[in-house]
Amino acid sequence: MAIIRPALHHVTFRTSRLDEMIVWYGLVIGATVNFRDAHAAWMTNDAANHRVAFLAVPGLHDDPDKNAHNAMHHSAFEYESFADLMASYKRLAGHDIHPAFCLDHGLTVSIYYRDPEGNFVELQSDVFGDWQKSGEWMRSAADFAANPIGTFFDPARVLAAHEGGTDAEALHRAMRGGDFVPAVIPNIGLPV
Repeated sequence: MAIIRPALHHVTFRTSRLDEMIVWYGLVIGATVNFRDAHAAWMTNDAANHRVAFLAVPGLHDDPDKNAHNAMHHSAFEYESFADLMASYKRLAGHDIHPAFCLDHGLTVSIYYRDPEGNFVELQSDVFGDWQKSGEWMRSAADFAANPIGTFFDPARVLAAHEGGTDAEALHRAMRGGDFVPAVIPNIGLPV
């Protein structure tokens, strides 16, 4: 029997910070609340009924060893263009929301943030602008096989170059090549 492939619809988080999560996801991905009560909220940033949801039941608490436990590492949202990704980075910086780390994965340029619960949220743009091409590159490129996690980059320096007129393709090559590596390599939320 053939597999019927469903599309990913939403991600649900447990939280003890419901109000903060609603505000943060509203600001970062433009999500609005479709329904909320005292212990839960469902939000969307498109025509779907919800894309992120939050369960804020009593008894939840922070995990001081979160990075050392099995869990989802991040959720991701994709922009249609590198210019949109950079505009979002600039907008969020204006709200004092700064990336935890940034990686050029070869197939995407990705900026990772931490939400109020410490979950990573990746904002990305596809380097190829075509999932078929980026998927083929991922499967076949020696570059990806040699460096599947990616090359760190300093987003402020990349934004400055972008605003200075350097096009996305040239910036991607430079980021992947290590020209924008930050002074300090950040922790990506895994045990060290």
